[in-house]
Amino acid sequence: MRKILATTLTAFALGALLQTAPAQAQPDPEALMKDAHLKMYYAGDDGTARVQMTITDKKGKTRERDFVIIRKDFVEGGEQKYFVYFFEPNDVRRTTFMAWKNPDGDDSRWIYVPALDLVKPLSANDKKSSFVGSDFAYEDVSGRHWSEDSHTFVREEEKDGHQTYVIESTPKEKDYFAKKTTWIDKASGLILREEYVDDKGAELKVFESLEIKDAAGYPTATKRRMTTPRKDNNTLIVFDQITYDQGIPEEIFSERYLKSPPREYIGQ
Repeated sequence: MRKILATTLTAFALGALLQTAPAQAQPDPEALMKDAHLKMYYAGDDGTARVQMTITDKKGKTRERDFVIIRKDFVEGGEQKYFVYFFEPNDVRRTTFMAWKNPDGDDSRWIYVPALDLVKPLSANDKKSSFVGSDFAYEDVSGRHWSEDSHTFVREEEKDGHQTYVIESTPKEKDYFAKKTTWIDKASGLILREEYVDDKGAELKVFESLEIKDAAGYPTATKRRMTTPRKDNNTLIVFDQITYDQGIPEEIFSERYLKSPPREYIGQ
């Protein structure tokens, strides 16, 4: 009888302990998306990289782009400016592109066409348009701001050999996609994969970080691929000669430098 009573009391105490034990809190999805965005697109106060872009169509035909990208941050997660100078191929050589990112409003963008000696402003509505004929949109170059979407934590799982957090996001306002699923690498905090789908669940595009390395103390996705399933196209970009925190002056992000690029930063 005593043995039965002791066993019953032990079971009761264990049950009470399990009932009162606090449930493990889920990660904050918005905080995870914000941190991933800052690490992907705001590493350091500024940065430069030489970029090799390969665009592959459904028949396997490829087109190459060789350019340098220069970035300067003015507000962490906020105002940011980009400058892109193209080396190859010949039909885009010396073309320059500049963007002033404004998360609170429309971005400002310009392109310099050397054959016409013309600086042309680009429409603020062009952020979803293809960047130089690739599967990356203008918005993808500087990253979609986390505040534009509502986020839900889904689960933790292993993805491509990485331990990840999985987040689902929906646009706060009507947009070109209905839902986005993001895999965030726990080790680096970077975005490992993103899948965009329409309101019928059909894939619109897929982003992947294929290689993550340390660059000057910052985890960096040095190989990135964007795929457009409907067209069976994909674009691979490889970053090299990466620098951070060079003290890049604000003045180079101007129309004057679109026509006369800063040689000390573009490498020629």
